[in-house]
Amino acid sequence: MASIAVYSVKGGVGKTTLAVNLAWCSASISRRKTLLWDLDAANGSGFLLGVDPKKKRSADSMFAEGSDPAKLIQPTAFPGLDLLPADESIRAIDRTLDRMGKKKRLAKLTAALGKDYDRIIFDCPPVLNELSAQIIRAADLIIVPLPPSPLSARAFEVVVEEVRGAGKGHPPILPVLAMLDLRRSLHKEAREANPNWPAIPLASAVEQCAVERKPVGAFAPRSPAARAIAQLWTAIERKLAEK
Repeated sequence: MASIAVYSVKGGVGKTTLAVNLAWCSASISRRKTLLWDLDAANGSGFLLGVDPKKKRSADSMFAEGSDPAKLIQPTAFPGLDLLPADESIRAIDRTLDRMGKKKRLAKLTAALGKDYDRIIFDCPPVLNELSAQIIRAADLIIVPLPPSPLSARAFEVVVEEVRGAGKGHPPILPVLAMLDLRRSLHKEAREANPNWPAIPLASAVEQCAVERKPVGAFAPRSPAARAIAQLWTAIERKLAEK
């Protein structure tokens, strides 16, 4: 099992859309049993996959001692892809984790879930807190989507500093140029400065994910965006193989 975090401290960078599409690639292209774990209170991953969270148990209940996170997992319409959805209770999870005093609670839960899954992908909250620190400890690889802009570059530096602060054993970071439009000079300069970074083009097909409530590969498999995301997934698998 390998765990992959899609993380940014800046909102509006396509983080959730990328997490959903990478999870779909894992299940549909690599044929790996995949769990998408939504840890963003907005529950955007569930929306994009057409899955509504169950109301009987709150998402934060999985962190309690003796809990069974598997009871919250829901299947999706895509073979091999399951979802552990989020809800508003995640906003207060830091208090729960502080009260428990266990710095590796999420890593322990991930290891337990890994008995049933080949890949676990975290859709991370766009903040720096105890939950994000625990995600970093649990992840084997961190994907950081970066639309070409000075603010995104600054946000990337914050993420790098946070990850490196986890110690020598911190997971590798893979930056991804997101929403790339080479007709714009700033975007073109960013691409020329980072030619080896994976890139996802600005495309209507990606925006349509929220309308179709499906990953782009499921409804527009031949689109440039679908091909770019598939290539990114190949790069991720290659990166994991190097560990």
